[in-house]
Amino acid sequence: MTNFEEKLVLPNGIMIKNRFFKAAMSEGLADERNRPTEKLVRLYETWAKGGAGIVVTGNVMVDRRALGEPRNVVIEDEQDLELLKKWANSGTQNNTQLWMQINHPGKQVFKGIVKEAVAPSKIEFEPSLQKYFPIARELTEREIQDIIKRFGTTAGIAKKAGFTGVQIHAAHGYLISQFLSNRHNERADQWGGSIENRMRFLIEIYKSIRREVGEEYPISVKLNSADFMKAGFTEEDSMKVISRLNDLGIDLIEVSGGSYENPRMTGSAMKQSAQKREAYFLEFAAEANKVSKAPIVVTGGFRTRKGMLDALQSGDADMIGLARPMAVYPSLPDELMEGSREQVQLASRKTGIKWIDRTAMLELTWYSLQLERIAVGKAPKETLSPKLALLRSIFKNGMDVFQMRRV
Repeated sequence: MTNFEEKLVLPNGIMIKNRFFKAAMSEGLADERNRPTEKLVRLYETWAKGGAGIVVTGNVMVDRRALGEPRNVVIEDEQDLELLKKWANSGTQNNTQLWMQINHPGKQVFKGIVKEAVAPSKIEFEPSLQKYFPIARELTEREIQDIIKRFGTTAGIAKKAGFTGVQIHAAHGYLISQFLSNRHNERADQWGGSIENRMRFLIEIYKSIRREVGEEYPISVKLNSADFMKAGFTEEDSMKVISRLNDLGIDLIEVSGGSYENPRMTGSAMKQSAQKREAYFLEFAAEANKVSKAPIVVTGGFRTRKGMLDALQSGDADMIGLARPMAVYPSLPDELMEGSREQVQLASRKTGIKWIDRTAMLELTWYSLQLERIAVGKAPKETLSPKLALLRSIFKNGMDVFQMRRV
């Protein structure tokens, strides 16, 4: 039976040292020009030493005109290559795979951060959510082709810098996810309509990246099991996308779900069956694993050593994805493999002030500050007050903290 320490061989022959996968979390640690910083170097060195087989970066944007939030790293060219090499070198210590997550936010861009929003179609969010975002305009054919090329360019630079793989972010309501969804994609050309057309944008991005990095370089995708919205991306759609990506040679698939409109990736509306098995999307992953040649990673909800082992030993998941727990316990993979930790307890972080808890999304602010502590050489602080976290975040970012944060 599979255990944590068992190596995993990807379809391209690359060997991963164990079954732990540090999933992407938004760091917000770029400088004001969206360049990587020494803070990222230190943060990823810490995670590399913590034992995970694969560590994935927070989303790196392919276009500085399209930022998901302030201080995203943006890579459009090689001007920051030396900084990227330093980042990659720090995160590949200890025989760790460091993969860069590459993204374009589409219309999930907040007012005041970008000049305009773009999307597959000019479709607004629900009014309660749309107030945070500028109205998006529909992308032209030329712009779509430009974005596809940008993904390939960014991946090629990541490889040159020493990152050992890349992940395409096709989940959580960002641009690729928008193309995949009938709810947000009403195009009548080759990019819309049938699922075969709606997945074309993702497929062409994969091909663009593959041309840049070659056949032996790992390319993974983060894909929604569904977006859980009426007339949206369904589990049946997702299975078709997984099948097509497998035909093309994808190396690994991370299963997630939801978007800002319905944030299932945070555990909201979690099914009772999922609660018993901890992970949010394990049932879907089990079905996907029956048809996928590429390994399946499940991220979200794992909190006990037993729950993680059960997921591996049942064959439902090939790797255990950990995100928020590693903001508090950066050496968690080592602790779980050694048996020195049996579970992780992450309490809900609230100020008790309802409108602040709802608007500022204190949970994410609190975890972001833990990442910054690690990035400046301090240990995470489980007892950090949510109210103090809010004040520190306002001091650092101003009132931008009251905008919704990436999940």
